[in-house]
Amino acid sequence: MLDTLHWWLTSPFDYVFMRRALVACLALSLTAPILGVLLTLRGMGLMGEALSHAIMPGVAIAFMLAGFSLPLMMFGGVLAGLVTVALAGGVTQFSGLREDAAMASLFLIAMAGGVTIVSHSGSALDLGHVLFGSILAVDDRTLGLVALGSSTLLVGLAISFRALVVECLDPLFLTLQGRHAGWTHALFMVLVVIGLVMGFQTLGTLMAAGLMLLPAAAARYWSQRLEGMIAIAIGIALASSMAGLLVSYHAGLPSGPSIILLAGLGYGMSLVLGPYRGLRANASRPKRGIGSRHAGQLR
Repeated sequence: MLDTLHWWLTSPFDYVFMRRALVACLALSLTAPILGVLLTLRGMGLMGEALSHAIMPGVAIAFMLAGFSLPLMMFGGVLAGLVTVALAGGVTQFSGLREDAAMASLFLIAMAGGVTIVSHSGSALDLGHVLFGSILAVDDRTLGLVALGSSTLLVGLAISFRALVVECLDPLFLTLQGRHAGWTHALFMVLVVIGLVMGFQTLGTLMAAGLMLLPAAAARYWSQRLEGMIAIAIGIALASSMAGLLVSYHAGLPSGPSIILLAGLGYGMSLVLGPYRGLRANASRPKRGIGSRHAGQLR
């Protein structure tokens, strides 16, 4: 029994491509959930999903010009994401439209344009690779880029973490301390774009936000402290990544969707079992009836 379990857990990593995929997943799992926690605290979870689609035109144009040159595709994705963020901010500033509404409109246009470019320049297989990623195709150069991007994110978060948290909770206080909340928000959006582009090669543009948002949303059911939510979100992302790779290898399933489905399973379990706002916790909480409320008011 133990030998079978040991074989099931270790045999996939006898292959170099599986080891590369594991390292890429670990790098993403250590950074993306932190951004996800900050996004959910700001009520901007859908903004992260929209941005993951908004990088599509940059990726598509790079593909049209240079084929599957991953460094250029990642650079194009970062550029497209930053342009979309700037346009959404400009629309909000000059028209008064909410930033999330502006972003939703822009990402739909960007997604349609990107799909059109890839379909015109390549095949259905190329389009599938861009949309859904291919974590098992990560080579040494791509792995180096993912590691560099993840390291950049960690350094950026470490330097600006306190300002990001304060801007998230009380932007006015941050302004009174001599720091412009708008610049801090812009820095945060840049970090989110970099995080999404790092996940593009492994999970594709459609699911790049999966490891960022699902573990973060699940963590809110287990902790009410920021550091607790971050630690739990990272733990869920790491477990989902490793288990997803193992399941995809042994069951012959696509790796990216397997990872996201397991992260979704973690979210579902957290929704039911979590001690904070989970369904079981809410069901076990005593409820006062209408009659008792009126009686209390009469007394």
